[in-house]
Amino acid sequence: MVMQIELSEEQAQALKDIAARKGQTVPELIVSSVNALLTFEAPSDREELKRRALAVSGRFRSGLTDLSTEHDRYLAEAFGD
Repeated sequence: MVMQIELSEEQAQALKDIAARKGQTVPELIVSSVNALLTFEAPSDREELKRRALAVSGRFRSGLTDLSTEHDRYLAEAFGD
């Protein structure tokens, strides 16, 4: 599929600069960027998400004995609230 887009001069120049630094053409850069976005934003299969969540369940330890009851306080401390 061929698609036409319109970019500002600043956007076009920024893409040219990035492509040059990466040793790519602008179209290659755009396609790889779209692929990365689709990978990140693609709707995930719920069963696969469940499988991944179960696979990591219990693998990490905080060392905190009151985390289940004080999680809000720990989050507030971590994020400076």
